[in-house]
Amino acid sequence: MGLKMLRPNSASFGTPFGLDLLPELHPPNALLRNKVALQKNDTVNMEINTKNLKAPGMTVQPPKVSEVKPEELPPLNYFLHVFYYSWYGNPQFDGKYIHWNHPVLEHWDPRIAKNYPQGRHKPPDDIGSNFYPELGSYSSQDPAVIETHMRQMCSASIGVLALSWYPPDSKDENGEATDHLVPTILDKAHKYNLKVTFHIEPYSNRDDQNMYKNVKYIIDKYGSHPAFYRYKTRSGHSLPMFYVYDSYITKPKIWANLLTPSGSQSVRSSPYDGLFIALLVEEKHKYDILQSGFDGIYTYFATNGFTYGSSHQNWANLKSFCDKNNLIFIPSVGPGYIDTSIRPWNSQNTRNRINGKYYEVGLSAALQTHPTLISITSFNEWHEGTQIEKAVPKRTTNTVYLDYRPHKPSYYLKLTRKWSEKYSKERMTYTLDQQLPAS
Repeated sequence: MGLKMLRPNSASFGTPFGLDLLPELHPPNALLRNKVALQKNDTVNMEINTKNLKAPGMTVQPPKVSEVKPEELPPLNYFLHVFYYSWYGNPQFDGKYIHWNHPVLEHWDPRIAKNYPQGRHKPPDDIGSNFYPELGSYSSQDPAVIETHMRQMCSASIGVLALSWYPPDSKDENGEATDHLVPTILDKAHKYNLKVTFHIEPYSNRDDQNMYKNVKYIIDKYGSHPAFYRYKTRSGHSLPMFYVYDSYITKPKIWANLLTPSGSQSVRSSPYDGLFIALLVEEKHKYDILQSGFDGIYTYFATNGFTYGSSHQNWANLKSFCDKNNLIFIPSVGPGYIDTSIRPWNSQNTRNRINGKYYEVGLSAALQTHPTLISITSFNEWHEGTQIEKAVPKRTTNTVYLDYRPHKPSYYLKLTRKWSEKYSKERMTYTLDQQLPAS
């Protein structure tokens, strides 16, 4: 069963994978696999994921903050990035729960939707995740939480966090504005020698003109901070990097206004130039990315087989395409995927962690392409079960949360550290002029 779960999904990419996750991509007649297959998947996932959860004598300890001694912290690998979310809130810091109370999302087909629960999660015991954080239903505003996150990243030998970012007057549909947290995140990151780059989310009406304003805003406001990430290119320039989520929604000619030298809103050769990294979902997007003027691609999704870009078997071809066209290739690797706490109909996209084997297979596949950088999905996207942050066993009357047993809550941080060190060594063998972030 384990080996089967590790193979890319053999279905053609035209079939539905729960593609409503991808704006403007799901097919018009998108129906999930038949009910029998769904029931079979549910059974398999439950057997694998909860096998060890019914052990006698299970007790759930209250969440506590773990400390890491400074001498135990490894050297950081600035070529390893992790996606980080600061959208969580609780009554103590925010006056209410934010994101932990995520709504259960309805399937787009009413005939399927009626078979699944509706409503919202009710923290602190019922949260919008299949796992439970060691820190509990924390607030991203809590300075102690931010610092603990930085220590965890540092212990994993991660050098850069890619911060999910919306403009100051914008927010995601389930959260609140978060730009005001950036200064604290930068300060706490700097304390541990971490760097911060920006993962620009698909805010409302995103286009070339407001992207120019937002890039200018980020660089003007945060660019002088010592934790602000810059990547040193082969030509010797140190440039900020921007991951652009759902970049494919915007037409290439609009991006070209911003990202090509002759564009009407061009940042090129200006104080606001940078390395702009597009999300590649479908194979055809690589040509759009070239036309748009992007500097590289990343794949984001932690589900092997979900998209062309997230399928390990396609990474060698994507790396070759990037090499030929002077693009940066950044494969994204995740420890697993499960989002059935918020998308209960999406069990076919679950990828079991298999005690870390899934993660290690993905990291190995990424290393084999000799990538410029590697990104990890994610540090703390708890809704989709891709987190490497510490999780603990927890059981309530209605829910048995998944956890990392038989390993400790720090298991995925330790695995990340192991592979970060391996990547760092291997990268030196194929990079003649090793490029470090500018100090």
